[in-house]
Amino acid sequence: MTDKHPKRPGDRILALAILAIGTVSIEPVAAQTYDPAYPVCLHVYTLGANYYECRYTSLPQCNASASGRAAQCVINPYFAGAEEPAGYRRHRRRIY
Repeated sequence: MTDKHPKRPGDRILALAILAIGTVSIEPVAAQTYDPAYPVCLHVYTLGANYYECRYTSLPQCNASASGRAAQCVINPYFAGAEEPAGYRRHRRRIY
């Protein structure tokens, strides 16, 4: 059997380069940012891109803004003022 389409060494490299460029240029990627100054973020879902608005001090305040929109409120995992709840005590293991 003879190969009807002989492959040149550069063909594979060219194909991979085209694939890589196409993959990278599909859509620009924006970093998801959380503002550490606010404890609650609004996650907004849009056709183009999803984004976060971290500017709410409470869930009820955020829920009022999310009402009627394709959005949901989430707790900010990077909130800088996050502290242990009042009255919380770590239990120490006693070693005798």
